Formats: sequence, structure tokens, C-alpha cells
Amino acid sequence: MNKINRICALAATAAFVAFGHAALAADLTQAPDPASEATAVAPGLTPWQIRVRGLGVITNDSGKVNGVAGSDLSYSDSVIPELDISYFFTDSLSAELILGTTKAKIYGEGSLAGLNEIGSTWVLPPTLTVQYHFNDMGAFKPYVGAGVNYTYFYSQDAKSADALNVHGAFGGALQIGADYMLDDHWGLNFDVKKIFLKPDFNVTVGGAKLKGTADLDPWLIGGGVTYRF
Repeated sequence: MNKINRICALAATAAFVAFGHAALAADLTQAPDPASEATAVAPGLTPWQIRVRGLGVITNDSGKVNGVAGSDLSYSDSVIPELDISYFFTDSLSAELILGTTKAKIYGEGSLAGLNEIGSTWVLPPTLTVQYHFNDMGAFKPYVGAGVNYTYFYSQDAKSADALNVHGAFGGALQIGADYMLDDHWGLNFDVKKIFLKPDFNVTVGGAKLKGTADLDPWLIGGGVTYRF
């Protein structure tokens, strides 16, 4: 968490310096042509960009089964491939759709520790963020973003439980990252996202039908390759 805070602070400081530099330049030079200001993307490039990342999914091990004192849950972490597609409205403002899927195992903890692996489910968490890119640092292009996530759970399989059904849920998303562009098209990317996700579930254990909440709130930490069309 401290590392993420330091990264956020660095990005905010860089943004402050960049805006200050831009304001000073505006005072010393003639105002730009409005038609030039409206240019959406750099010459020779379309508004589209794709990234392929390796992504670590690190969940918050917490949750409960309603009415069961001392109940707790934990979840398996995973490393998966991820594809994201971005559209640039301007050089600085874009929208990004993040796509990937992974299998997660659910374990009983606390008073549920005797259940061990309760079950597993495949997780599909498409996330849409709006990003602001800082473009005054040469090849190094940091960005921040915020958006919404909807996570769909499928191919669910009960283990020590008799039945398991994790419900799809919406959650907010925050993002910080950076591209280092090797040329106009290719670059390297590092990205961190925090998803705020607490889906409800139904579980049947020993014939008893129970409900609960899985406090997943995962960190998505990835790195990969950027390609700008």
C-alpha cells in the first residue's frame, strides 16, 4: 500500500510540474491556434491503442457467511494474460476497456477452516476506465484513471460445500500507470489497478442454505507491451 501511495504522489508531483511548465510557456509565447488545439491525436496515428499485459490478481482475503460466528474467507491469487483496448478522444484523454479472465478458489477460514476449499469459480471482470495522460515528459507518459467494473462469475464448482453461487457485482476502479514509448507505435507499459468489489453469494453446506459476502477488493498489477495504431 505504501508503494502505491508513493507512486500516486510521484504522478501527482509530475502532473503539477507539467501543468506549471505549460502555463509558463503560454505566458512567454503566442497563444496556439484553436484549430491546432482541437487535434485529437498525433499526426499519422489513429485514436486506437492496444496493450497486452501479464497481470497479477491479488485479492483481499476477507469475507463472511451470515449467521456463522467467526466465519472468514480467503481466495487464491493468480497470474493471467490481459488485453486492453483504448480510444483517445484527445492526446491526453482516453477510455480503456480491460479484458481478462481467471479461475479463483474459495477457502474457509476462522470458524470455517474445517471446510478447506469451499469451491471455485471462473471470474470475468471487464473494467472500463477514463484516463488522463501526461504528455510533457518525452517518451515517459504516465497516466491516472478511474472507472467502473462489472465482475461475472461462471463455471462455479462446489467442493466441500454442497452448492455455491457467487453473484455478479459492480465495483469502482482506480488506476495509475505509465507507458515508455520506444517509437511512435511501440512502448512498454506498467499498470496498477484497484477494484472495489464485494459480491454476495449463496452456499449450501450440510443441507443448510446460507448467504454471505466475499470482500475481494483485488489489486491488479501488470506489465506488458503497448501498440498505438
